[in-house]
Amino acid sequence: MKPFSRDGNDGAERSAIVRTSRTLYLALLCAMFWAVLFILQQPKPAAFFSQLKIAPAFQLGLSDDKCVGRYVYMYDLPPRFNADLVRDCRSLTASTDVCKHAANDGFGPTITGGGGEGGSLPETGAYDTDQFMLAVIFHARMRRHECLTSDPATAAAVYIPFYAGLDVMRYMGQENPDISVREALPRDLVEWLLRRPEWRAMGGRDHFLVVGRGSWDFLRAPGATGKGGNSLMTYPAIRNATVLTVEASPYHGFDFAVPFPSHYHASSDADVSSWQGRMRRAERRWLWGFAGASRPSSKRTVRSQIMEQCGRSSRCAMFDIDTSVAATPGRTLQLLESAEFCVQPRGDAYTRKSTFDSILAGCIPVFFHPISAYLQYIWHLPRDYRSYSVFIHHGDVVDKNASIEEALTKIPPAKVAQMREEVIQLIPTVMYRDPAAKGVTFKDAFDVAVDAVILRVAKRRRAAAEGRECWDSVDGGKSWKHDLLEDGENTTRPHEFDKYVYT
Repeated sequence: MKPFSRDGNDGAERSAIVRTSRTLYLALLCAMFWAVLFILQQPKPAAFFSQLKIAPAFQLGLSDDKCVGRYVYMYDLPPRFNADLVRDCRSLTASTDVCKHAANDGFGPTITGGGGEGGSLPETGAYDTDQFMLAVIFHARMRRHECLTSDPATAAAVYIPFYAGLDVMRYMGQENPDISVREALPRDLVEWLLRRPEWRAMGGRDHFLVVGRGSWDFLRAPGATGKGGNSLMTYPAIRNATVLTVEASPYHGFDFAVPFPSHYHASSDADVSSWQGRMRRAERRWLWGFAGASRPSSKRTVRSQIMEQCGRSSRCAMFDIDTSVAATPGRTLQLLESAEFCVQPRGDAYTRKSTFDSILAGCIPVFFHPISAYLQYIWHLPRDYRSYSVFIHHGDVVDKNASIEEALTKIPPAKVAQMREEVIQLIPTVMYRDPAAKGVTFKDAFDVAVDAVILRVAKRRRAAAEGRECWDSVDGGKSWKHDLLEDGENTTRPHEFDKYVYT
């Protein structure tokens, strides 16, 4: 082989080769950089890497970001959709002190001294929380969310902080309010969303909002007259999103129930552990208890039968909320934590805030209709309802064919203890913790809901990539959200609660 000579030609050749090698090297480095950047920007990196049969970035040591795949982007809505509603709280309704309840990020006024004479609420973290402030509570928590992002391209879900419950409250008691005024804010919200590039990316299928009341208040037919409600949840755009509500409709596949807020909002893991320990040690003097008002005009609620049976029993304690001036949050909780079982009939609607007050108190809930809990809180309560609750057919109680006390007495003590422990384990997942708390590891109701929304959006993204819609529930009388469909399924399976659809 001829060696390189020192003349100009050989030197030029060698220089060209060196320049070419450097160019190729730089090009390779650039390609690797952009490949890694592309991978890190994927909304679900774990799924992306699993398809390529290599580990995600955080497993390769390229990132230790715990929020990868969990980031949430929150819209900065015009203040008329949230802040202005709180500012104008005194004009929303004459029946409720909204200003009081909206204080402290929606938790309401602080409660001291246990919440009243003989009350059992803790000295810190106790609030007089209204059941319909959940949109405000969620927004406060999301503003401090550890995985909040300002870049929608990295978000696993998009949050719409609209205080729908405060808006609809203005018209709930009015007889035939001006329809154009009642529907103005929902219509404006939809128009605002449709102009956003974040919305257009998936048609809103990666969005979610918290309405803070039952779905029924937002399903009024457009243009319908009569008292209360608006048509927010009838807009096709909103039906593309995921709507979180305290009571979901059994006939729709886009609204999901989350727990009502109770009166205790822990600030640390130690707070929760201490509270759970206290509920385990509580002296439960009563076999069963009931806190609520009578409904003499409705036999479907079984309340009159409950109050009649409780009044005759020496093993039952009761607060009649309509007549008892002592039924403060603290005193009510004291009743619930002194009973083994707490009966939960349907209330003004199908569900009750008291269900979650009872769980907070370590009291085993007793339901009379599956829609009160089993077909609602599918993200927060165990699917095996027998593990934490008792079910007694409401028809048997109405027809006086069933004694509540007799049914409860038949449950073996070991089973009661097992059920109560299951209830106590549920406590952190049904409470809403202090949004300013730091260093907590337990998942509260907010965390459970957001995780479920992100999982739902991930399924919808995969379906969209495959050119299809993702159905995790169905419209129609037999869905009831009791049997969520897996990807690719479109028919619900028979279920023991199907017979309750129209009762």
